Amino acid sequence: MVVCQASKIHLPTPFASPSSSKTPTSLLFEPHSFSLALSHSDSSLSLFPSISFPFSSTQKSLSIPPPSSSSTFLLLKTQKSPNPRVLFVVAGPYKGGSKVLLRFFLYRNDGSKAFEKAKVVVSKQKGIEFDDKVGVLIDVSHGLKLIISGSVNFFALYSVSSSKVLIFGVNLVVDTDESDDGIAFKLMKFAVIDCLKPVFSISISFEWLVLGEENGVKVWSLRELVKGKKVKKVKNYGLSNGVIGDNNGVSNGGSSTSEIVSNGHLDGKIEKPSVSVKPRSGKHRQESAEPGACFVPFEPKEVKGLTSAKASSMSLKAISIQPLSSKRFLILDTVGDLFVLHVTDKTVGSDVTCYMRQLPHVMKVQMMAVFPDISSRRQTVWISDGHHSMHVVDISSAVNETDKREIVQAIFTSEKIQDMIPTAANSILILGQGSLYAYAIS
Repeated sequence: MVVCQASKIHLPTPFASPSSSKTPTSLLFEPHSFSLALSHSDSSLSLFPSISFPFSSTQKSLSIPPPSSSSTFLLLKTQKSPNPRVLFVVAGPYKGGSKVLLRFFLYRNDGSKAFEKAKVVVSKQKGIEFDDKVGVLIDVSHGLKLIISGSVNFFALYSVSSSKVLIFGVNLVVDTDESDDGIAFKLMKFAVIDCLKPVFSISISFEWLVLGEENGVKVWSLRELVKGKKVKKVKNYGLSNGVIGDNNGVSNGGSSTSEIVSNGHLDGKIEKPSVSVKPRSGKHRQESAEPGACFVPFEPKEVKGLTSAKASSMSLKAISIQPLSSKRFLILDTVGDLFVLHVTDKTVGSDVTCYMRQLPHVMKVQMMAVFPDISSRRQTVWISDGHHSMHVVDISSAVNETDKREIVQAIFTSEKIQDMIPTAANSILILGQGSLYAYAIS
């Protein structure tokens, strides 16, 4: 028997008032530091480090002033430090939206359990500059919409008005576990993708960049995007083709020798590499069929009441992408159907093989949430119709290519669900209309 426990979280004032200009509108959660980020209706943010339940209304937080249009958590991993650093990245408009402003906040590892403004070193690259009064300025137009997505050591930024996806890498300039004082981070632009088609969602995770497009998704190998000029026998200090990551195929650890030198040498050390390469970012085109990239279409589906010709011409958009594991992603389209994207790459060469499979129908899904736990055999997904109901679904069998799926629990809420984010495989935070709730199943 499944038992569900629910509790209301009392937010600090003035966040709790529905009429307040700081009413919460969306959630982000980072499981390593157990930190919660609340976006507010006035485009400000509240960052709660190391939250615990029951949640106290006196919980300390960092207030980040507007404007902010998109934000993400980012993990920094190096071979020298066993404990990853946590960065919170905020993107917003600058000077009327003519540029994008990036602000960085570091979670301290010294026991203070607090976020502070991070010290950033910017590579000498065209289109990036540092202003010590505001932050890092990116020379792309902000426009009406901006999407930012982070993973391990890398994050992606999509500007709708500029029709570009920018890939950035972040690493430690000074790597020490003794003190967080004096820690600085190096930011570098690794790649730019020119987009002729609109992008509706982005996921950058493990070794892959996935762009949600019309009628499918575009998959890019992160290795192919960020690798640089070929130079023989150059130390990369733990970089594997320019990517530092966890043990899911991104990096095997240790100092090594490679024929691929990452642009700008984000090696996390002060030591100089054997050969220097002028920092530069690779340029790519969204529609190109270059190595390490492929487009994966949705399965064609019949729509009741429409002829096959009309149904096939309907435009489905990939509006949400969530990683399930190192090589699987969950995709939500505009009509509320779910798909599992499978990605594989060959050990020799840079070919990428992808295919997508639709999951058995449960409901017309409006939002989904996944806690990426690759150590668990059970794959649980939280889905909602966007109204007052949420289902906890075990899709382990469906992911492994059978048609079975199991609804573990159906939950009904008193408030319309506005956003939701898992805090563990069996617990989730749900944002209602101004109120925050914690649910746990056992």
